[in-house]
Amino acid sequence: MSTAVVESSLLGSLQKFFGYETFKGDQEEIIKNVLDGNDTFVIMPTGGGKSMCYQLPALLSEGTAIVISPLIALMKNQVDAIRGFQSDDGIAHFLNSSLTKAEAQQVKKDILKGRTKLLYVAPESLTKEDNVSFLKEINISFFAIDEAHCISEWGHDFRPEYRRLRPIIEQIGNLPIIALTATATEKVQQDIQKNLGMMEATIFKSSFNRPNLYYEVRPKVNVLKEIVKFIKSHSGKSGIVYCLSRKKVEEVASTLNANGIKALPYHAGLEAGMRAKHQDMFLMEEADVIVATIAFGMGIDKPDVRFVIHHDIPKSLEGYYQETGRGGRDGREGRCVAFYSYKDIEKLEKFMKGKPVAEQEIGKQLLLETVAYAETSVCRRKVLLHYFGEVYEEENCQSCDNCLHPKTQVEAQDEVQLLLDTVIAVKEKFAAEHVVNVLVGKEDQTIKSYNHNQLEEFGEGADQDPKFWMAVIRQVLLAGLLTKDIDNYGLLKITPEGKSFLKKPTSFKVTQDHDFDESEEEDDDEPSASKGGGSAADAELFSMLKDLCKKVAKQKNVPPFVVFQETSLEEMAIQYPITMDELKNISGVGSGKAVKFGKPFIELISNYVEENDIDRPVDFVVKSVINKSGLKVYIIQNIDRKLPLDDIAEAKGLSLADLINELESIVSSGTKIDIKYYLNDALDEDRQQEIFDYFRSATTDSIQDALDELGSDEYTEEEIRLMRIKFMSELAN
Repeated sequence: MSTAVVESSLLGSLQKFFGYETFKGDQEEIIKNVLDGNDTFVIMPTGGGKSMCYQLPALLSEGTAIVISPLIALMKNQVDAIRGFQSDDGIAHFLNSSLTKAEAQQVKKDILKGRTKLLYVAPESLTKEDNVSFLKEINISFFAIDEAHCISEWGHDFRPEYRRLRPIIEQIGNLPIIALTATATEKVQQDIQKNLGMMEATIFKSSFNRPNLYYEVRPKVNVLKEIVKFIKSHSGKSGIVYCLSRKKVEEVASTLNANGIKALPYHAGLEAGMRAKHQDMFLMEEADVIVATIAFGMGIDKPDVRFVIHHDIPKSLEGYYQETGRGGRDGREGRCVAFYSYKDIEKLEKFMKGKPVAEQEIGKQLLLETVAYAETSVCRRKVLLHYFGEVYEEENCQSCDNCLHPKTQVEAQDEVQLLLDTVIAVKEKFAAEHVVNVLVGKEDQTIKSYNHNQLEEFGEGADQDPKFWMAVIRQVLLAGLLTKDIDNYGLLKITPEGKSFLKKPTSFKVTQDHDFDESEEEDDDEPSASKGGGSAADAELFSMLKDLCKKVAKQKNVPPFVVFQETSLEEMAIQYPITMDELKNISGVGSGKAVKFGKPFIELISNYVEENDIDRPVDFVVKSVINKSGLKVYIIQNIDRKLPLDDIAEAKGLSLADLINELESIVSSGTKIDIKYYLNDALDEDRQQEIFDYFRSATTDSIQDALDELGSDEYTEEEIRLMRIKFMSELAN
């Protein structure tokens, strides 16, 4: 491999091959190190220009550089990018399972002719015997291992096949290695170096700070509405929404499309061609938003992603950093918003059950770090950089929610002293949770087995709750008074600065962590447009709507509740719908009622909005994608076939009462159903007419009021509910 490349010619080569005027950061030094034949380890944040660190040396070296990459879509993206700079497409190839036999043969011919400078392979392809035999025959310049964190069990995207790379590389030939990753804690870094046998490698570690990214964590309440509102406020900009499950990806993508946002799903359950198509459409800006599992985006080179939303909090801070790093790669605006609920953490913990104990322990520790980031009230940038072993000196980053809206700090000098004393008392051999249990006086089995309930510090911090103590620990770690043992992940150790503090205590202010109120969370498995926009109804408009409802009811000769129920009127007084489509989206309205009764209501609201200069929260009105539509369709179809209601209920494992609930829901959403065939068998015509007449003159649709009036000894609740369904279906829909 040529080592005679001088600095000026390096810059000339950069301009010749890629058209860039200057190198970014450490790129030039890294490239020189690779060209000198040394093992090289590059830790550089997303957008820092990692690819250039092996692409330029490959173009300048004799032979072919083998680039090991984890994703087929990523390989295609990288190969297309290289070919875009060169006239000969043979300059770069990939070799993976997506190629036909003939295509794979053509790749090998180009390599043997010396045309190919970069060959991208998946780790799985590298283990195939015929590929290993072929690679032994060719002139290889060096190996590049991209996304090297995949090697480590402590990394956010561990892949067992990555741990088998070193013996295969040795089998092919003892060649230089450049390993690259966008995220690596000290623990992951050591793991990568040990596994690849490159402890003597030259390490290049760039700052992980991405000053153009804004970080924010929001409570997971009305999450779909919040996401729609956020994206609409950034209309026309490119963004990514990350979800943990394929099902959620499909649901969120459908909801965004229903609300006029061009969105595409991306997950491993889609056919490979469809995934590639969706990725290309996003890159070509034929879609504004990609909704994806973490499979999307590794190495994707789209510079103008303006927002990254996490519908679900990720499994690790490394994963979060990697995913948010896809925003603002051009150095301009990038907003990173994560929706957090501790219930999601509990779900992730459940998923770990059944895995090997060691894997569970690693997973739990990584989740604890994620919780710490989500719940902290100190600078998020400081917490994130601290996780990667970097000290952020600024007191206020001016670009995260906690710095822009700082919480009140409290003096905690005594608490910090007590904490440090407790860490020493347990001989620096325990993690944060155990230390907190000692402080608050929790006598669990572990505490008793180590006799830590006998310590002088036991229960001394019981006047504060465990959350407070976890906040203190995190902030003391940030201040450098404590550290975590990376080889025994999570064990708290006191630092020289911590010992100095104990000798001469000084003021130490702490910020109390966010208290995400679990009671506010919605179960967003069923997106709903029925929940209000978070504000009280407009009392004046509500009163006007009620009057109009009575007027329309009188004209139609039906009770007001047949037109619109109060809950629907109340939501109208929050959302201010002024089009038929918006009105259809109000709970309890639906298409049927909107067409039948809606026109005067949207006219009234439209005039009211104009006269009072109302700023309508139109983005709060989220059209939902109904998850349980399958059951409703089944019920409607079988009622059309005049199947007995008992049989329909039994077929779906429902009680008759549950089926009646579903029927009431169907009718209240504006769908007309005909259950006369069933009622005619259950009730004679006179009794039906009596109940029907009652509801025609009633002021309320209350079942209890009907029973009181008609006599509970004469009619059952079930009969009255069924007749109310018939009444509402015939008159309201």
